[in-house]
Amino acid sequence: MRSARALLAAVLLTLALAPGALAATGTGASHPAADAGASQANTPSNTASTVTTVTRTETVTTTPGTPVLVTNKTTPPVGYHHTALQVLAIARTSPVVKAELRAHPRLVPYEYTKGAPQWQVSWFTPPKTGRTQREMVQVYVDDDSGKVTQAWTGFQIAWTMARGYPGAFGRIVNAWYIWLPVCLMFVAPFVPWRRRPTLLHLDLAMFLFFSVSLALFNHADIGLSTPLYYVPLLYLLARLLALGFGAGVPRAPLRTIVPAGWLIVGIVFLMAFRIGLNVLDSNVIDVGFSGVIGADKLIHNVALYGHWPANDAYGDTYGPFNYYVYVPFRLALGWSGNWDSLPAAHGAAIFFDVATLIALYLLGRRWRDHTLGVVMAYAWAAYPFTMWSLSSNTNDGLVALTVTLALLVLRSAPARGITAALAGMTKFAPFILTPLLLRGAGERPRGRQVVAFAATFVAFVVLEMLPVLAKHDLGPFWHDSIAYQSGRVTPFSVWGLWGGLGWLQHALQGGVVLLALVLAVIPARRSPVQVAAFAAALLIALQIVTNYWLYSYIVWFFPAAIAALFASHPAPGEHLDAAWRELEDRRLHGLPLRVEPAGGRPAPAGG
Repeated sequence: MRSARALLAAVLLTLALAPGALAATGTGASHPAADAGASQANTPSNTASTVTTVTRTETVTTTPGTPVLVTNKTTPPVGYHHTALQVLAIARTSPVVKAELRAHPRLVPYEYTKGAPQWQVSWFTPPKTGRTQREMVQVYVDDDSGKVTQAWTGFQIAWTMARGYPGAFGRIVNAWYIWLPVCLMFVAPFVPWRRRPTLLHLDLAMFLFFSVSLALFNHADIGLSTPLYYVPLLYLLARLLALGFGAGVPRAPLRTIVPAGWLIVGIVFLMAFRIGLNVLDSNVIDVGFSGVIGADKLIHNVALYGHWPANDAYGDTYGPFNYYVYVPFRLALGWSGNWDSLPAAHGAAIFFDVATLIALYLLGRRWRDHTLGVVMAYAWAAYPFTMWSLSSNTNDGLVALTVTLALLVLRSAPARGITAALAGMTKFAPFILTPLLLRGAGERPRGRQVVAFAATFVAFVVLEMLPVLAKHDLGPFWHDSIAYQSGRVTPFSVWGLWGGLGWLQHALQGGVVLLALVLAVIPARRSPVQVAAFAAALLIALQIVTNYWLYSYIVWFFPAAIAALFASHPAPGEHLDAAWRELEDRRLHGLPLRVEPAGGRPAPAGG
C-alpha cells in the first residue's frame, strides 16, 4: 500500500505542476517546416482559398501561407526579386516537373506568392467547361536563392502530412536518440534473461514494429509506411481474438527482471520526461486545435458544427463529448483566438495521458493486485506511441481513457452504458464496442441489466447531443462528422493508397460489424480479461477497414490489449487449470468461492 500511495502521489504531483509550466511557456515557435494535415489545393478559379498549416504552434494568420495568384508575370511582386516568368523557368528545371510534363504535356502552370520569400508554381489539367481542374504538380521556389526547395505530385500535393516534414507530429519525440531509448525501456523489464522467449515477447515486438512504419512515414515514403502498419495490426487482431477464445493463454506467471518498486521509479521518470517534452518541445496538430475551438464555441453558446474557421475547416468532425472535455482547459488556460501554443490543448492531452495511466493501475489492482497495476501503468508510460500521441497533443488519449474506464466498471451495467456512450461520442469508432459492453463479463446479462445499460447509454447519448439538438444543428453534425469521416479518400490506408479495393473494404466492414455482434453472444461466459481482449480486437479490426489511420490511433486499443495480454498470465504460485480459472472468475465478480474443478476448456481470466 505504501508503494501504491507513492506512485499515485508522484503522478498527481507531476500533473499538478504541469499547468503552471504550460502557462509559463507562452507562445512557442514552431519547427520551420512543420506542416501536416490535409490542405485544399488552390485552383486557378479559386485563388482566394486557403492552404492552411495544420501543426504550427505559433500564431497563424491567413496571409503568409495563402497562395495568391500572380497576374502580372513580368514585374516582381512587392517584396520579391523575381518575376513570375522567371520563377516558372526555375520550377521547370525540377526533375519532378520534367517527368510530369513528359507524361502530361498539356498541363497549365500558375504562379503564386505564399509570403516572401516563397513562391508556389502549380501545374493543373487544362480548363474544361463543367470540370474542375486538377493540380498535378506543386513546386516551391525560394525567391532569395532562386532555387527549387520542394516538388510534389500525387496525394502529397493535397496531403502535406504525407511530405515527411521534420517534427510535423510531436517534434523532437521522433528523434532517434529519444525514440530508441524509450523503446528499450518499454521491453527492458520483460527481457527473458536465462529464460526462453515466450509469446509475450513477440507481442511486445509487434507493438514496437509500428516504429518501422513511422520511420518511413517521417521520410515521406507513404507507399511503404501505409501497408507496413497493417502487419502489427493483423498480428494483434489474430492474437487478441485467439486469447479471447482461450488459445495462446500463458502457462507461466508474468515475470519482470526488476521489482514493482523499481518500475514505479521508471514510471515517475518517464511521466516527468513525457510531460516535460510536451511543455517544452511539442506541437499541437489540428486535432488539439479543434478541441479548443469546439470548447470555445460551447462556452459562447455558438452552434458546435458548421462555420468553422478557415485554418481548421474540418475541425468539427468529432463527437460532442470530445469538445466538452476541452471546456475546463479552455476556461483555465485561455485561448488567444489563434493557432498559437494552445496551452488548453496541452493541458487536455496531459490530463488524458495521466488519467489513463492511473486508470490502468486501478484496473490491474482490481483484477489482481498492486504489482499487476504497476506493470500495466509502466507499459503505458514506456510505450513510445503513447508518448508520440501526447507530444502531438491529440485527442486520442481521451479514447484510451474512456475505453479503460469501461473495463474498470465492467461489474455495473449502468456504468458500462455511460462509458460506452462517452467513448462513442468522442470519436465514434468506439461505438463498435457497444454490443460487447452490453454483454459485459460473466454469464449472459439478465433483463434488468440490459434495460439498465440501454437506459443509461441512450440517456447519455441524448445528453451529449443536447447542444446540437438545441441549435437545430443535426444537418451540419451529420455532414461534417460521420458523412465526412466515412467518405474521404486518403493515402493513409491501403484502400485509398492502392484504390480499386472498395468491394473488399465494404465486405470487411460488414464483417467487422458482424464480429461485434458475434462477440456479444459467443462465448456464453467470459471473464473481464476476455472482454478486454475482444475490445482491443474490435478496435483494431475497425481501424483495418477504415479510410484513414494515424499512429496516435494505436492508443485506442493499447490499454485494453496490454491489460488482456498481461492479466492473462496466472499469478505467481497459481496454476493454469480450469479450477483456478473458475475460482478467479468468481472472486473478480464477488461471488461465493467454490474450489471444485469447473471442467471443460480453460478460458483466460483476469488474475
